Amino acid sequence: MCACSASRPLWRLAAPAVILRHAFTPPDNSRLAHLCGTLDEHLRRIEAALGVRIGRRGEQFRIEGEAPAASAALTLLQRLYETATRPIEAEALQHALREAAAPAAADEAPPVVLHTRRADLAARSPNQLRYLRGILAHDLSFGIGPAGTGKTFLAVACAVDALERSAVQRIVLTRPAVEAGERLGFLPGDMAQKVDPYLRPLYDALYDLMGLERVTRAFDKGLLEVAPLAFMRGRTLNHAFVILDEAQNTTSEQMKMFLTRIGFGSRCVVTGDVSQIDLPKGRLSGLVEAQSVLAGVPGVAFTQFEAADVVRHPLVARIVAAYDAARQRSEGG
Repeated sequence: MCACSASRPLWRLAAPAVILRHAFTPPDNSRLAHLCGTLDEHLRRIEAALGVRIGRRGEQFRIEGEAPAASAALTLLQRLYETATRPIEAEALQHALREAAAPAAADEAPPVVLHTRRADLAARSPNQLRYLRGILAHDLSFGIGPAGTGKTFLAVACAVDALERSAVQRIVLTRPAVEAGERLGFLPGDMAQKVDPYLRPLYDALYDLMGLERVTRAFDKGLLEVAPLAFMRGRTLNHAFVILDEAQNTTSEQMKMFLTRIGFGSRCVVTGDVSQIDLPKGRLSGLVEAQSVLAGVPGVAFTQFEAADVVRHPLVARIVAAYDAARQRSEGG
């Protein structure tokens, strides 16, 4: 069983509104240990995320805080206890905390259900939900923000869903082959082998969402295409779901070229992180330019992700926030 939280001092609330008490009966010591985490680390994370104070003696829990936060904490504890047949992983707790911290936003917008082999696929933040709804409602959508926010994975999921529903005839995934400190010429193999590492994240998302066997069959039938951006010139993509990933590394000319490939019955998603531009100094990013040029254009949706939307290890979100703060200080100075 985990250590009792009453053995350590708890921070004092400025103006506590309510005190909620709850007992898990009949008590299950194994579930309680998984719920609390080692040395009550899960309870401490819930306290920090929701701004409440949690005390515990055995199966008895005492939650102190503002009414909405205390209620959200109690609901979260109950939900975690019901599923705590095994230790709760850090990622699962992070996602649960994100949902609990924004219950209003989750209630206002109905969930988006996508048809992929991942039955657990769902938006894990209000911005992710806004992003999915933007993709489904617009012919051209932009997802802009830091790494780890699910921009590419969710876009590929929407593409797979559209293909499964026969809303499109094929999926086309593309990226600019821009070096991040290395040179393509030093990589072994022919051109296809040289650019393959740049496209690997797109393959990984497809394998996760469709399975290796189905992806292989789809490539054989021409239902899937993954190619460097340079291969898009001169083409018109009709009845296709097209995704441009790592778009911060496109030039203005490349971005315009890509956007004018959109054909009838097609849907296009552009993703990128403007804080990680690998273009030569002095070259304007096509994604940065598109943000201003296409703002307000009918049929175009923009979703801006933030560090709070990162769904990887919690440390990634803190790293992103630290770099953002450093950049803002530099720009302010």
